[in-house]
Amino acid sequence: MKKAIIQGAIIILLFLGTWFILTKINWVKVFKVQKITYTTEEKLGELFWEVFQKTEKENRSPYAVNTVDSIVTRICNANNIDRKLLKVHILIKDDINAFALPNEHLIVYSGLIINSDNQEELSGVICHEIAHIMLNHVMKKLVKEIGLSVLISMTTGNGSAEIIKETAKMLSSTAFDRSIEKEADIKAVDYLIKAKINPEPFADFLFKLSDNENEATNYLTWVSTHPDSKERAEYIIEYSKDRKSEYKAIITTETWDKLKELLKE
Repeated sequence: MKKAIIQGAIIILLFLGTWFILTKINWVKVFKVQKITYTTEEKLGELFWEVFQKTEKENRSPYAVNTVDSIVTRICNANNIDRKLLKVHILIKDDINAFALPNEHLIVYSGLIINSDNQEELSGVICHEIAHIMLNHVMKKLVKEIGLSVLISMTTGNGSAEIIKETAKMLSSTAFDRSIEKEADIKAVDYLIKAKINPEPFADFLFKLSDNENEATNYLTWVSTHPDSKERAEYIIEYSKDRKSEYKAIITTETWDKLKELLKE
C-alpha cells in the first residue's frame, strides 16, 4: 500500500511539473516563429528566382514546358504531392544541372535534358530535387549556413543585392551534406517506383557522371554539387533491386527526341 501511495505521489508530481513547464512556454511566440519561417521562405524563393530571371534565359516554349510538366505531374500524382505547389522553370544553359530554391521552385537546365539518355534519367534527377523540396532540405541548408536572422533581413529589405545574389548562386552550385543527399536519393527511388518509372536509369545516370567526376569542366555542375556519384548509384540499385514493378513510359520516344532537339536549337 505504501509503495502504491509513493508511486501515485511521484506521478502527480511529474504531472504538475510538466504542466508548470508547459505554462511557462510562450506558445504564441513559438507559432509566430513558425509563421515567420514560412513567410520568409516564400519571400526568399521569389528573391532568389528573381536573380536567375535577370541572369538566365527561361525556355517558355509550350512544347518544352508541357513535356517536362507531364513528367512532373506523373510523379506528383503518384506520390500525393500537390502539383500546384511546384514552380518548374526550364533555363537555357549548357550546364548539366537541376536544383531547388525556397518556396518550391524547381530549376532544370536545358543541358541536363539534352545530356540525359532517356526520360527515366531526367525523371530520377527531378525526383531527387522534388525530394529536397518536400523534405525541406533547402531551408534547413540556408538556416544552417546563412542563419535565420540574416535570411529574415534579406526579406525585409536589409540584405544587400550582392548577398542575395551570392546566396542564390550557392543553392545552384554547392552540395548538401552526404546524409541529406542520400535521404533525397532514397526518397527519389520511392517516388519513381510509385510513379511506375524504372529507377535503374537514374543509377546509370550517376554511374555515367562518376566517370566524369575528375574532369575539369564547368558544364558538369550536378557532379560537383552531388559528389560520390558511383557510391550513390550503388546504393540506389541495392535499395531498388527487390522492388520491381511494371514500369511505363510517361512520354513517347518521339516526344522525348523532339524535346531534346528543340532545346539544342
